[in-house]
Amino acid sequence: MSIELRQVEFVIAAAEHGSFRAAAIALRVQESAISRQIRALEFSLGAPLFTRSSVGVRLNPAGREFVGRARRALSQLDMAKDAISRRADLEAGELRIGIFSSLSSGFLPRLINAYRSRFDGVQLIFIECNPAEHVAAIRRLGTDIAFLTGTAGWAGCESLQLWTERVFAVLAESHRFAGRAAVNLGELAEDRFIVSEAPPGEEIRDYLVQRLAHLGHHPDIQQQSVGRDNLIRLVALNLGVTLTSEATISGQLPGISFVPLIEQSLPFCAVWSADNDNPALHRLLDIARSINGEWRLPNY
Repeated sequence: MSIELRQVEFVIAAAEHGSFRAAAIALRVQESAISRQIRALEFSLGAPLFTRSSVGVRLNPAGREFVGRARRALSQLDMAKDAISRRADLEAGELRIGIFSSLSSGFLPRLINAYRSRFDGVQLIFIECNPAEHVAAIRRLGTDIAFLTGTAGWAGCESLQLWTERVFAVLAESHRFAGRAAVNLGELAEDRFIVSEAPPGEEIRDYLVQRLAHLGHHPDIQQQSVGRDNLIRLVALNLGVTLTSEATISGQLPGISFVPLIEQSLPFCAVWSADNDNPALHRLLDIARSINGEWRLPNY
């Protein structure tokens, strides 16, 4: 004996609507198809399921038992389908992440590790560029999420502030303020600052100009066509000082002293598009929200 799923659906629909005609209208099939398939099922079962009359159909005792068990079976089948769909979502997919912060320590690597421990099948693709490029990619759905500094809204995007990092001066060990517990940014106003032409050099430059101008200073800022590692080596050679965020100072570097700036910090936000329906993105946001309240960077 074989029972087709559509035969079961036709029986349940006929029982709910009280006639083959009404069931056919609800299911958008021909009434003859409903009648034919139900008769075939009854033949396979060896018993009628309905009492038929000129005004419609109603389940007989055998039909009521069949429909009750069939509904439970369909419910189990739906749950099985949902479970497989959820597992498929967890084990596959892609998440494109724009970064503007260090992955060496801090909130972001903790978030990524927590995500990978639960959704290891999702391919993570990291993109590093300036904030304007990140936001443009998010708006066109080329990037799923980016982690950027600042709290100002980004037009056409959703955002959530997740963590804050202290700002550190990067000084040569021979610098007059090296080894201090903290330094005021104004005390460095007469130093030469060096920044990278690559991200986040432009943002560090804007940060210095804005804050030192507020203190009445016009900083000497020189751009260098090097990455962060070589920029710090230039600091060690006494070619200038620079700034960095707290998450980047986890390793000890020869010839370098990291000194926190007094009352200077950077907020970091997650930025994404409300039009992005990537389930991998929304699971990442759920995890980010769950650890947001408990997060605190270690003291150095």
